[in-house]
Amino acid sequence: MATHRPRSRKLSDPTIGRLPLYQRIVEEYARSGNERIESLTIAERTGVTATTVRRDLAGLGPFGLRGAGYDVHQLNERISVALGHDREYSVVLVGIGNLGQALINSSNFLIRGATVAGLYDADPALIGTEIAGHLVRSIEEPMMNATVGVICTPAAAAQSVADRMVAAHIPAILNFSPSVLQVPIATKVQYVDLSIELQVLVFHLLNSVNFADMQPSLPPVTPVTDFPPRS
Repeated sequence: MATHRPRSRKLSDPTIGRLPLYQRIVEEYARSGNERIESLTIAERTGVTATTVRRDLAGLGPFGLRGAGYDVHQLNERISVALGHDREYSVVLVGIGNLGQALINSSNFLIRGATVAGLYDADPALIGTEIAGHLVRSIEEPMMNATVGVICTPAAAAQSVADRMVAAHIPAILNFSPSVLQVPIATKVQYVDLSIELQVLVFHLLNSVNFADMQPSLPPVTPVTDFPPRS
């Protein structure tokens, strides 16, 4: 049975992006035997201010005690409910190459409540095999309806895969392919592009105050003036 959802304010995209990080820290604290955690501790681990943490968590409803922090078990549950971990989800993944197999074999890929409904690929060598106990089907087969579709194909195949997912009434797509998809406005798409993430990281690094101090000092180049005689 789904957990009762406390009334909460609408969460911003930045807050939603930070909540999974908060939850990892809270779970680590709980495993270490700690009963409470302060906003400052979460802030120091995530690189944001304690005010930001408190503002983010205030959107989950009234809880926490001033000066005493948050109960780690209650906070973990509140974050889980806010992120929808108390619901059940089905996932189909298309593209069982290196990335697709790494995701399916990873224990951190699926959120709580999510299950793999189907795997698809176009490679005859993969079709009919099993990955982590799941049968790989041909992309030409009718696609199962699911909550989320994951695309791990080359860019050239991504749009056709997205079209199949839309036709199968899959309402949300997680796209690892380096391509921008055209889907109906009602279909939610989240892009995961590691090259873009690297570009953003480098941008912030180049514009950081202390970047120049981080550069390695290279020895001066000595000009060559003594050339060997020509033969």
